[in-house]
Amino acid sequence: MNLRRIYIIYLQLIRAKEIIFVILRHAMREWINRSRFGQRLFRRKKSPKRQVYSTPERIRITIEELGPTYIKFGQILADRPDMVSERFRNELKKLQSKAKPFSNDDAHNLIRKELGLEIEEVFSEFDTECFASASIGQVYKARLITGEDVIVKIQRPHIENKIKLDLYLMRYIAKSAVKNYPELAAIDIVGLIDEFGQSILRELDYYNESSNLVRFGEMFKDDPRVHIPKVFMDYTTRRILIMEQVVGVTPDSPEILRQNGLDPEMIATNGADIVLKMVLKHGFFHADPHPGNIFILPENVIALIDFGMVGVLKPNHLNFLANFAMGFYRSDAAAITQSLITLCGIRYFNDESDLEFEIDQLLKSYAYLPFEKIDFARIMQECINLMVKYQLKIPSSIFMLVKALATIQKFAGNLHPGLNLGPVILPYARELVARRYDPRKLASGIYETIDNYVTLFREFPGEISEILYKIKQGKLKHEIRLGDPEPAMKALRNFGQRMALAIILAGLGVTSTILIVWNDEKTFGHITFGITMFFTIWVMFKWLFRSKE
Repeated sequence: MNLRRIYIIYLQLIRAKEIIFVILRHAMREWINRSRFGQRLFRRKKSPKRQVYSTPERIRITIEELGPTYIKFGQILADRPDMVSERFRNELKKLQSKAKPFSNDDAHNLIRKELGLEIEEVFSEFDTECFASASIGQVYKARLITGEDVIVKIQRPHIENKIKLDLYLMRYIAKSAVKNYPELAAIDIVGLIDEFGQSILRELDYYNESSNLVRFGEMFKDDPRVHIPKVFMDYTTRRILIMEQVVGVTPDSPEILRQNGLDPEMIATNGADIVLKMVLKHGFFHADPHPGNIFILPENVIALIDFGMVGVLKPNHLNFLANFAMGFYRSDAAAITQSLITLCGIRYFNDESDLEFEIDQLLKSYAYLPFEKIDFARIMQECINLMVKYQLKIPSSIFMLVKALATIQKFAGNLHPGLNLGPVILPYARELVARRYDPRKLASGIYETIDNYVTLFREFPGEISEILYKIKQGKLKHEIRLGDPEPAMKALRNFGQRMALAIILAGLGVTSTILIVWNDEKTFGHITFGITMFFTIWVMFKWLFRSKE
């Protein structure tokens, strides 16, 4: 074992000791506050009365003391109804990323180390005190020597090593918990920690955030309603991010906006449309569009900041949104149910009728409201809660999406109470559906399917020959165990029937071709060939468009 490995183990033990002491201290306080013996002992010592916290509050305080890794993880759990109950999620939503600032001298030294230049060589002005401090980094105002006012985001010293230690310990604890309590495997806590680790390590690399800034800038370069800050890549590193300083009004209330000559209703409408454009047109969106990450510039232009956390949607996620929105508009419980099941990657779901019934009841509870008054984000959240109830596994990006939609709904509703996401999302949903059924896309899909069948027919004889050869050599061994053999036998019979039909049609095709080439009387050969082609095409289309049983 080398010295580096010994040093890492030493750091892990030190960090584990810190975590254990924090947990034990709060566990002891919880016991004193909740148990009768603890309360009697507490009164006997005649100590000053302490504040009594509820269990969720105590857990939140414990997480805050454990540091940035656990705070970030708690914030993610706050948006996961499939893992944490509503009572705990409401408390975890109060977790703050604010932290005590680290030394300004350390910040200046990090700038010199990262850029390889003195501060005076890069900035003509640099504030001596930070104006914001979070769990991962802190922010300064400055002016480049070229004259641009900028924001300098500096990562906390040694934060990456500390987070990696925490991730290692969290994963170790999660694996031990799953081993001792197998029922926890159903919620895939180890997978969640792995996913969280990738996310927070990406957030630690400021190149990722700068790349997000550039990408959003390209997405909205022709949209005058939105402003994305410019990033100065020449001075940006993995631990330092330098971007344009945005000076505007925070959209906390309609009154403040009106006092500054701005239109709250236009800002709310444009803000909702911008987020939905990110989601439904680009599949790449700002994952936390709350008022603290938004500034309003003159002429009601919306400026977004803090692109460390973004969401990415796959094509099937976009299809889900389109189907969900159209089902929501038509109050079609079956369409919404099918979109939710497809989202989870499930073809057959035993409780589909029960889920559809509950969604139908949910829609009926809103049936007498005008479409413009129905809260789209709330309906989606309630459908997600139903999926959790039926233990359907939901992609993590959908939780980020629901959070983003709920946040923008709250933001827009505060500025424009009459605004709802439903009518705003509908045109994007229709465009997605139209794009999916574009004739060129359908033709391309049919061509790919036919090409796959052609490849199958071309390669099938060789593969059969190889299988037969291995059987003759005694080298082919395969064991199949089936709990219920009936579906497999049915599938096997269908496969055998299809293969028999394919072989017959192939034989007829070859025979008719020989008759045409070698027989002087070609009429019979042409008739046989025509009938064979007709049945071949008919069978292929029947297989292509056969409804799922």
